[in-house]
Amino acid sequence: MTTTSDTLTEVHSPHVTVLTDRCAGCQECVIRCPSGALSMDSGRWIALADDSLCVGCRQCVRTCPFSAITVTGPILVAERVEPTPVEPAVLLGDIGEIRQGYPGWTEALAEAQRCLSCPDPTCVRGCPAHNDIPSFIAAIRDGDLGEAHRVLHLTSVLPDACARVCNQSAQCEGSCTWSLAGGTPVAIGRLERFITDTMPVPPPVVPVKTRELTVAIVGAGPAGIGAAWELVEAGAAVTVYEKDDTPGGLCNWGIPDFTLPEPVAARPWTQLVAAGVTLRCGTDVHTDDLDRLLGEHDAVILAHGASSPLRLTVPGSDLDGVTDATTFLKGAKLALEDGGKPDSFRTGLGLPPTGEDCPTPHVLVLGAGNTAMDVARTARRLGLDATCVDWLDERFALARPDELAEARHEGVQVRFRSTLTTLDGSHGRVRRATLASTAQPRADKRPKILTTAPEVVDVDLVVMAMGYRADAAFAAELPGTPLARRAAGVPDRRWIASGILANPASAFANHHPVGTASLGREVGMWAATLPFRERLWAAGDALVGPSTVVEAMAHGRRAAQAVLDSHPLRPGGAASDRTRRVLVCYESRGGKTARVAQAVADAVAGSGDHVQVLPITKVGPAELAAADLVVLGSWVEGLVVAKVRPARATRTWLAALPRLAGKPVGIFCTYRIAPKGALAEMRQALQAKGARVLSETAFGPAELTATAQAGATPTTDPTLSGIEVFGQELARLAWPERVAAPVG
Repeated sequence: MTTTSDTLTEVHSPHVTVLTDRCAGCQECVIRCPSGALSMDSGRWIALADDSLCVGCRQCVRTCPFSAITVTGPILVAERVEPTPVEPAVLLGDIGEIRQGYPGWTEALAEAQRCLSCPDPTCVRGCPAHNDIPSFIAAIRDGDLGEAHRVLHLTSVLPDACARVCNQSAQCEGSCTWSLAGGTPVAIGRLERFITDTMPVPPPVVPVKTRELTVAIVGAGPAGIGAAWELVEAGAAVTVYEKDDTPGGLCNWGIPDFTLPEPVAARPWTQLVAAGVTLRCGTDVHTDDLDRLLGEHDAVILAHGASSPLRLTVPGSDLDGVTDATTFLKGAKLALEDGGKPDSFRTGLGLPPTGEDCPTPHVLVLGAGNTAMDVARTARRLGLDATCVDWLDERFALARPDELAEARHEGVQVRFRSTLTTLDGSHGRVRRATLASTAQPRADKRPKILTTAPEVVDVDLVVMAMGYRADAAFAAELPGTPLARRAAGVPDRRWIASGILANPASAFANHHPVGTASLGREVGMWAATLPFRERLWAAGDALVGPSTVVEAMAHGRRAAQAVLDSHPLRPGGAASDRTRRVLVCYESRGGKTARVAQAVADAVAGSGDHVQVLPITKVGPAELAAADLVVLGSWVEGLVVAKVRPARATRTWLAALPRLAGKPVGIFCTYRIAPKGALAEMRQALQAKGARVLSETAFGPAELTATAQAGATPTTDPTLSGIEVFGQELARLAWPERVAAPVG
């Protein structure tokens, strides 16, 4: 059975069908419809659709939990406003910016009008920093760039850089409701750039009253920028240690000027140094230095990035003329900037200078991701021929679609389904490369090398641009890294309800699963808030391996917020009198364990701390990161003759916990039969996650009966003394300086 709008719908308009036998009246579609086309029939309590208001965005289809809605017909949205890309007449030596922003308000306003201002915007979830995209676009429509900057500042300190280098098609724009519906999304990146092109990014606002907090940041890349900005605006003293002579990390040496102009890349550090951040370039920090830094500072944030280039160990890879992307890009950047010497750089690579009467040198670039595109396009500006080879199928390419198109337009040959097997040379220098064909039927399958006849090509230079990895020297200090960005278990209800997971791979996103990728990034975002050991955090590539500029920046801000929130204190520093935060979480089926948890919370609260009591189903990384002390309670299951264990839900929750890095924890269980090894199993699971278990106890029938009779309020009744002792003992063990004497 179906209902439709009463008005006959012409073929050029969207048409909404509500299946009344499936509609449960949950109003998910009504709440999220951006055009007001859906309402509720209060008599039958089912959704009603007005086709005359529908724009065909299909948000209702993606968010309906019962598949009760279908939409047919076109998407009603204006054409996307795209500036014409710059095409240099002479590519040699030209480092002018290729991608252009909107020339004026007319174009920006026309594009801003395409935004639906969705009530539950999927573009925000697709953005690694969770920029409030509808709000800054609304500010553009209102002509208020000051407000637009204020909105962006809440989540980003690199809007000018991110607008240029983000792969928007796989992030915010790929998650736009128009993209998820199969159409062309709002040009979010260009609108963000319009804001920063028209009104410069404001500098950090340093408070008059500073904090007694000093933080060291290792690395001056995007993660270090995000952390330093957040800290200096909070009044902390910040010192940044950078091994290179110039700050900026990848944004400085790894992204060519024709994509990210030098003034844009340099802007954050110019402003941060002016705001009081101490920047120590040319200072390489090793693991042996960490204890010294922790002695000099209240906290340390490792944001050293992933700058170790990957190398393909094929025969001949040790020949002269085989280099890596880092070496090539750093040298080429200096060679192409004003006053640079391209010919000197070419001869340094063993290549003839420009203009010499000989064939144009051929550069083979291994990889076809964004770094490989940067290398190949830079090579073209140095007067070299360039070919990129990648064993992936082009359908699953890692490069931005627009960058791939630009590279090909500039004369770069990009060959997918091809991989290097051997390098040969003469007189110790590379001269030939043997390539094999590959096949890759699916994105989640590794390509296979085919047995067809190999191809031999002449090469003068080989650049390995297959990506980077984090410094292995820090592996012992950062166990478990790089952290896999894969969300485990059932996604949060808010993610499911938003609809971002309903269309796994839109065409505009080059068939990348934007929803799954966005959800996976949350793992790294929350991990950035948890220290690896006392007063030591990590962010960006150091935490999750190679990531994007915006993701690393967001990590840095999260880590800095965690530092500010936790008030770390180095030995000999001034003591903090802030209120401590306790999280009491529990698994309870019949309510008995919940009552004991409340009683424990009341006992801990007696020491003056702020206590939150939640079932484990409502406890995630955010709640764990904010707590100074965690108390976990569970009931036990099993029979006297069988194995007695913590409740199954508790075991599942423990297995999914993030890294706890020394966080103090207390555990208890409730029982009607002897708990046997239940507490030990809980303790071992927590210790495996890095928690520091302070105390554990079990509460039997007497305590369960007492909490039921007393309404979970501790009294002087001796039957409650065990709960009171447990709670107060936890406070004493967690913060001995806060409790004058032990209880009992």
